[in-house]
Amino acid sequence: MNKMNDEKSRLFHDIGVIDFVIVEMQLYLNTHPTDKEAMDYLSHYVRMKNQAMREYAMKFGPLRISDADGCLQNEWKWVTQPWPWEGGC
Repeated sequence: MNKMNDEKSRLFHDIGVIDFVIVEMQLYLNTHPTDKEAMDYLSHYVRMKNQAMREYAMKFGPLRISDADGCLQNEWKWVTQPWPWEGGC
């Protein structure tokens, strides 16, 4: 069980780091809208985030309702996983 919690924490942390990069790149592109290299960099990290979100949803339940369709099995995990105030994050 501890290994699963470690993986869950690591993946959640990675999503947060990737999200930070995406926000920073969006801010940069607000002032440099024609920087092709920056747009490619942003696209790369958006793909990474989407992949990490799908992986997290399949293993631990969705973080966003839009990711719930990828993990439908025998239960509706969206409401069965712990909420943030219950220690879910």
